[in-house]
Amino acid sequence: MLIEFSVTNFLSFKDKNTFTMIASSDNTLKDNYVEINNEKILKMTAIYGANASGKTNLFKILVMVSSMIKHSNFFAPNVLLPIVSFKLDKETVNKPSEFEIKFLVDGIRYLYGFKADSKNVYEEYLTYYPNGRPVKIFARENIDNYSFNSSDEKFLNDLKKKNTSNKFFVATATNWNYEKTKPAFDFLTEKLGIVMSHEQVNNYSYNMYYNDKDKKLENFALNFLEKADFNIKGYKIIEEKMTEDKLRTIPDIVKSFIPVNTPMYKVNTKHIVNGDEYEFDISEESLGTQVIFSFIPVLKDVLDNGKVLIIDEFDKSLHPFIVKYIVEIFNDLEINKKGAQLIFNTHDTNLLDLELLRRDQIWFTEKNSEDGSTTIYPLDDFSVRKTENVEKGYLLGRYGAIPFLENNFDSLK
Repeated sequence: MLIEFSVTNFLSFKDKNTFTMIASSDNTLKDNYVEINNEKILKMTAIYGANASGKTNLFKILVMVSSMIKHSNFFAPNVLLPIVSFKLDKETVNKPSEFEIKFLVDGIRYLYGFKADSKNVYEEYLTYYPNGRPVKIFARENIDNYSFNSSDEKFLNDLKKKNTSNKFFVATATNWNYEKTKPAFDFLTEKLGIVMSHEQVNNYSYNMYYNDKDKKLENFALNFLEKADFNIKGYKIIEEKMTEDKLRTIPDIVKSFIPVNTPMYKVNTKHIVNGDEYEFDISEESLGTQVIFSFIPVLKDVLDNGKVLIIDEFDKSLHPFIVKYIVEIFNDLEINKKGAQLIFNTHDTNLLDLELLRRDQIWFTEKNSEDGSTTIYPLDDFSVRKTENVEKGYLLGRYGAIPFLENNFDSLK
């Protein structure tokens, strides 16, 4: 489970900002968190803020960290890392960015962090807490100055020679079968599911539908669609091959990454009206139906395997009741049995209800009007009564994180 992460000097985040899934002392909505080793961890959070306030940038942090670590072993020594420091300050633009993430794997806490720019990883560290006390796995300073847990020092000293200035040692050590870095590497690269659009997961989801031999996904999907009031009674997935004709319809920017004969899928949905059966191509369904059909396999995978699902613009093309239903699934003890987590940003104010979400589950991003930097903070920072109408308070600007619009339209005429 994700506990918290911090970022300094990256994209729109200038100063250190920390986002946490640690529950406060609030004793309401106890189903909305799990308690592990005397610590309460939230199952989901919703992030609000004006357009261009930094909501998406918050997710780009985890996308970048996960991707860099996953592909680190394939980096040539001269490959530049996709790290972009805060550009609207002459001091920060040439300084490295800093990242830190805390998480749980099999009930054991881990702490991983690094400081880097596009050319070098200057600092990197991994600590775990097997008995509740911190134990250093490795620490790295000044690019190539390493220190290790004394019991594994000889082995790791050999491994550090295989690392380069732009590679992450957590990936190098795992690649050479070092067991103590593997849980952290696996969490950072496999347990974080970050979705920036439904198109991103289409082929992945259709592949899961197609290979659903035991029909468990089909049962989950049709049950979900029925409860969410979609008039879909079945579906058919047909495997096709990527051809030259289909390649011509794909934008050039991605065409080079898709070889001929790559499996593609045609999807038909089944509807029953007055006892008669009708089939539609998925493209004929509403955009909201297409979105939720693509997300269902992702939701099941996350719930079945206790992953962290992070979604940008979660409410896009979805009715507020559907979004609320998915939120309730993650907070349901009978469905979410493995501590899966959901983090998303949204403009859907219907969720700002303290009977649905706790005060520590509602977060805001706000852009500083003077230097353009982003700050993230929870509703819990405010003295909000449990009976307060949070939706109304947010729209009135009591918590910030909303756009301020001028009423003078003369300049637009």
